[in-house]
Amino acid sequence: MSDLTRLTAAELAAKLSASEISSVEATRAHLDRIAAVDGDVHAFLHVSDHALDVAADIDRRRAAGEQLHELAGVPLAVKDVLVTTDMPSTSGSKVLEGYMSPYDATVVARSRAAGLVPLGKTNMDEFAMGSSTEFSAYGPTRNPWDLDRIPGGSGGGSAAAVAAFEAPLALGSDTGGSIRQPAHVTGTVGVKPTYGGVSRYGAIALASSLDQVGPVTRTVLDAGLLHDVIGGHDANDSTSLSDAWPSFAAAAREGASGQVLKGLKVGVVRELDGSGFQAGVASSFRAALSAMEAQGAEIVEISAPHFEYGVAAYYLILPAEASSNLAKFDSVRFGLRVNPQGAATVENVMAATRDAGFGPEVKRRIILGTYALSAGYYDAYYGSAQKVRTLIQQDFDAAFAQVDVIATPSAPTTAFRLGEKIDDPLQMYLNDITTIPANLAGVPGISIPSGLADEDGLPVGIQFLAPAREDARLYRVGAALEALLVDQWGGPLLDKAPSLTLRQAQGPKAGMI
Repeated sequence: MSDLTRLTAAELAAKLSASEISSVEATRAHLDRIAAVDGDVHAFLHVSDHALDVAADIDRRRAAGEQLHELAGVPLAVKDVLVTTDMPSTSGSKVLEGYMSPYDATVVARSRAAGLVPLGKTNMDEFAMGSSTEFSAYGPTRNPWDLDRIPGGSGGGSAAAVAAFEAPLALGSDTGGSIRQPAHVTGTVGVKPTYGGVSRYGAIALASSLDQVGPVTRTVLDAGLLHDVIGGHDANDSTSLSDAWPSFAAAAREGASGQVLKGLKVGVVRELDGSGFQAGVASSFRAALSAMEAQGAEIVEISAPHFEYGVAAYYLILPAEASSNLAKFDSVRFGLRVNPQGAATVENVMAATRDAGFGPEVKRRIILGTYALSAGYYDAYYGSAQKVRTLIQQDFDAAFAQVDVIATPSAPTTAFRLGEKIDDPLQMYLNDITTIPANLAGVPGISIPSGLADEDGLPVGIQFLAPAREDARLYRVGAALEALLVDQWGGPLLDKAPSLTLRQAQGPKAGMI
């Protein structure tokens, strides 16, 4: 039998449906892979001790002739920002160490209902605040392409798990690029759906007007298959759209097999002209555009004059919302409780708990957000940032009146070395310059691998953005370009990754961080 961990989710699903393999076999293969390499990668904070039981139940139901979902029996990794009843949900923070949720996040519940097999919870920057997964309270995740480099953030654990063949599918969350930027640096596919297209119920909130849950995979089709499972209206989420959504998997299949690129108008933002972008990132981006142009796409220069203010606006809006959302971690209702020196008043216990439980990046953003919302500064900072947000939304409206999709590099550089930028918050924040505008405007975005940078041989991604509710367009375009590039490369980009040469270290035991 071939290595089951190398198969895509769609390939695994086909073999499961044909009873060529069992879910227990597929799940055990991935658990063995985790045990073999995750000691090096540290993609997982918790490995499920129920996964084989869930897989066995799927096999029993299939053998009994029950009609199952296409993805039934396929393993899944879950970002630790999503609460689960059978595994701890820490959001990468000591404040929630060991916390067991009384309910599942909607996307987790829908995944279980479809028969996917949760393998475990993946590492992340604490409360999703970071671009490198170095701000996890439980230690950094490493990039499977180069263990001395970051896997992106905040969802580096999910991206690394998929890139290292520890899971074929993963769930992530994207507040300013936390799905797409890790996809860029790990050679994987990441999708941020339209805001409201996927339920946020049970996603531990960072910035409620920006957060969105989405898929992390190795192919565009796999992302579409998972998106079909988790998407759609949820009455538990007040921001959930009531739209009827098309099949994103069908859109991906259409893109891979048809003439989607012929006549497609692709916008390239003048203000993101390559200044500050690594040479290998820029050249890979241009090569991908040329491949699309050769298939009949029209490349159109567009202007989005307010994109350059996106990072500044975002880092006022996000901290403001975060300071409000994280106020619930007060040592009183749930989570960590630290007894202070001196009088154990509510105020002293709260201060001691938050000081011990929150890491430096979380504290920095809470302070910044509280200041931005304070009397006398609200209009100057938070209010002004919201005005910039409106201008960025108007930039998108004007752009989509001219083009079908917008294309940008998914991030300015390839994966930097661990520790290289951890003491330079501004440089860390600038990693999200191309991804932040989509979150501010609520539009969908996808990052797919576009090649390897010449100077370091590390993965590079290209990002496509579409109008709100036009997620299917991204799947068609992304799959079309993916098919072209994979044909050029002679196989998937991850086949060129040194993942299989990772030291065969003993990884985490079930149930252990």
